[in-house]
Amino acid sequence: MPLPAIPRRVKIGDAAAFAGTTPRAIRHYHAIGLLAEPERGGDDRRRYAHGDMIRLLWIRKMADAGVSLEDIRAGFEGAAGIEQSLARLEESLTSKAAAIEAQRAAVHRLREVGSPLGLLSPLVSGRLRDLAPGALRPADLDALLVTERIFGSLGAAVQADRFIVLATHPALRAEEDRLAEAEAALDDTVSPDDPRIGELAAQRCAHEAALGVAIAGSGLDDALDVLLDQEDEEGGEASMSPMEAIGRMPYDFSPARVRYEERVLELLHSADRDGDTPRTC
Repeated sequence: MPLPAIPRRVKIGDAAAFAGTTPRAIRHYHAIGLLAEPERGGDDRRRYAHGDMIRLLWIRKMADAGVSLEDIRAGFEGAAGIEQSLARLEESLTSKAAAIEAQRAAVHRLREVGSPLGLLSPLVSGRLRDLAPGALRPADLDALLVTERIFGSLGAAVQADRFIVLATHPALRAEEDRLAEAEAALDDTVSPDDPRIGELAAQRCAHEAALGVAIAGSGLDDALDVLLDQEDEEGGEASMSPMEAIGRMPYDFSPARVRYEERVLELLHSADRDGDTPRTC
């Protein structure tokens, strides 16, 4: 069987097609000194020989591996420091691979859970997976999302217990809804000195105490300890302290609402410091 015609030299288009690149890329290799520019033929066009193609193929192999053109040139020249460049590249690729694996796991959880809950950390989504459909409200998911961003997956997992109790105790859910409605009414028409703020803060404090009792009675605390023993806490995306994060998350709170939130924290802190049950706030 006769062989096809074998050229001794090829034009830039044929060279690019064989190497899996483009004539523009080859011209760039010439411009930066990565690939020597071959002599032109009688038609003033470049002609690439066997050695040129070998070099071009190695350039493409290294570029496909992620090696920068500058490092490729240094490697061809035997320059010192190429090993350090390759070590940095390997570290970068390892980091990217970990990020891709995390994305793959997040997509898998999202498909498995079937709701945005699957986008939260496994520690959080695992706590809430057994709730009945619709038991977790969109506002609950929003709260978990913010908590995970500020306090990490452990903080959100602790908060998840609160939503489990609310979903399984109708009376507590009703009181939560009543308090949330009253809190929303603390708009700019209400003075920060309004005595109703203190009364509502005491009611919220007592409600949080009741939630704590329900959580303790349901064994959720013990279940969380077991879960933490089985799974490592994820680092999450946090790149700032909780206080910094809180200061950057906007809430359209009136001065009255801010005073209310401060009063709730004061009451909870006082009850915790004294060792009393917050029901007596």
